[in-house]
Amino acid sequence: MLKRMIFPIVIGLVGCAILIILGTWQLQRLSWKEGVLAEIEAEIGADPVALPAVIDESMKYMPVRAEGVIAPEELHVLVSRKQVGAGYRIIAPLETSDGRRILLDRGFVPDEAKDEARPTGQVAVVGNLHWPDDMNSSTPAPDLGRNIWFGRDLPAMAEALEAEPVLIVARESTGEGIDPMPVGVEGIPNDHLEYAITWFSLCIVWFGMTLFLLWRIRTRTV
Repeated sequence: MLKRMIFPIVIGLVGCAILIILGTWQLQRLSWKEGVLAEIEAEIGADPVALPAVIDESMKYMPVRAEGVIAPEELHVLVSRKQVGAGYRIIAPLETSDGRRILLDRGFVPDEAKDEARPTGQVAVVGNLHWPDDMNSSTPAPDLGRNIWFGRDLPAMAEALEAEPVLIVARESTGEGIDPMPVGVEGIPNDHLEYAITWFSLCIVWFGMTLFLLWRIRTRTV
């Protein structure tokens, strides 16, 4: 009987060891990811600096301030907010005091306010530079006729508004009726705890199956 049990015991122990290692690795990844998110949060909330003359994607999340004029053109990006429902992000051109024309994410308006007139003109903006991850292979093309976009496609939006593909996401109000949707870490995936729980749960199942198999071997040989 003991010889018949050796192989299931070895397989059971090796399987449990592998699953425990995988679960522990995910906990380590969780700790690392939480540190990264904390750094990003600190960067997002730092004191704003003047809009740099040269901007690239390494400056993602940089808090900035800019003065200029919000032009009347705008694009509407379909979004949904918890406990609010469907609505639109308002993307407008910001003509800065130093002669640049960039994109400004002013924030959220509810669905029924999509086509309402909004305050424009001179403004001092405080927000964060951002390169959103809204677009993927399944994102529909914008409905240009109804001015509805399904993601913040910076190059396409910049072309439509004749602006630089540079986006400031406002973290303070840029006009009555527009609710800022500032940059945050909520959209950054952090699934390592769920993965760890999955691996440890599989380990428990594997251990239970091993015990069951050993019990079957023992009962058949008694």
